[in-house]
Amino acid sequence: MNSMYFTEEHELFRQSLQDFLKKEVTPHIDKWEKSGTIDRFIWEKFGEMGYFGIAYPEEYGGLNLDLFYTLILLEELQKINSGGFAAAIWAHVYLAMTHINKEGDQQIKEKYLTPSIAGQKIGCLAITEPFGGSDVAGMRTTAVKHEDHYLINGSKTFITNGVYSDYLVVAAKTNPDLGNKGISMFVVDRETPGIRATKLEKLGWRASDTGEISFDNVKIPLDNLLAEENKGFSYIMQHFALERLIMGVNAHARAEFALEYTISYMAVREAFGKTIDKFQALRHTIADMASEVEMCKEFNYSIAKRLNDGKYVVKEASMSKLLSTKIADEVIYKCLQLLGGYGYMEEYPLARLFRDSRLGPIGGGTSEILREIIAKMVIDKKEYKPAT
Repeated sequence: MNSMYFTEEHELFRQSLQDFLKKEVTPHIDKWEKSGTIDRFIWEKFGEMGYFGIAYPEEYGGLNLDLFYTLILLEELQKINSGGFAAAIWAHVYLAMTHINKEGDQQIKEKYLTPSIAGQKIGCLAITEPFGGSDVAGMRTTAVKHEDHYLINGSKTFITNGVYSDYLVVAAKTNPDLGNKGISMFVVDRETPGIRATKLEKLGWRASDTGEISFDNVKIPLDNLLAEENKGFSYIMQHFALERLIMGVNAHARAEFALEYTISYMAVREAFGKTIDKFQALRHTIADMASEVEMCKEFNYSIAKRLNDGKYVVKEASMSKLLSTKIADEVIYKCLQLLGGYGYMEEYPLARLFRDSRLGPIGGGTSEILREIIAKMVIDKKEYKPAT
């Protein structure tokens, strides 16, 4: 236990969550990985346990707990060895629900946030587009305002929970002439006519339903606008710090899981008359990897503390995602190598970990984009400020 950040209550929560995941989730993971579909019952079980409400207001069924409870949820989800299941959960809780909570009015929160916390509705965040990638400002999806409704046209891609979710938080241009200053955010019910979703086949994250979504004259009420019109870009940027920290925490947690498994394997695998954890070259490889993972973890905890205290940490969170995902990829690659041929076999966890981890430097802003964002801050002295 790291007493600098975690209390006894935090650790009791971690133990309870570990027991829940072992009993209710782990037995189904292989099935969900093969089918690419997560059974709905588990969402309701998460809701019943309060896991979806950790960070949300009590008036909508949440627990309003500090950010370190969220970190515990993220870390333990990585240790059941299904990046896809973990992604489905955190994309619902910390992408879609974050916008509903921060930008939704009371009516929207009652309609979407309350059932989301209860696990009765699943959300997704639809920002990325087929030709846009990390270029949020270059999106082409439009929302044209008429007397009593908006008409949404366009497409989104790589959307986690994009096929089976009940509602979508959608970014669209309400004033294309204004560029990134003309983007707005909307909440859209899945059954609204004109929405079509196609499931994408992926290298990893196989349990999650990543979708490409098209909007063909999708008519939604004016009340489905989240907060102010044309302020969507600032809302998206505001929440990127949390999303990038989440990706960083996920990375250090899966790297830590890979290390723990590999060390336990080395303790029983024998070669030339002794277990392979006695060979100096392999021991030093483990020492290097453990040091890197520990540095990432401590850095991420310090960012979480500042974010929890209300600080604006877009630079640090961007650095977290950049370095943590890079190090996780390298650690998992080396851990697979240390298992030899068994590391390449599906019955061992490293093969899936290797596939799932590769999305880290891509999703939520590629490493190339993050390097340029960080360079602007440290070289050009650009300041990113919170939305007002």
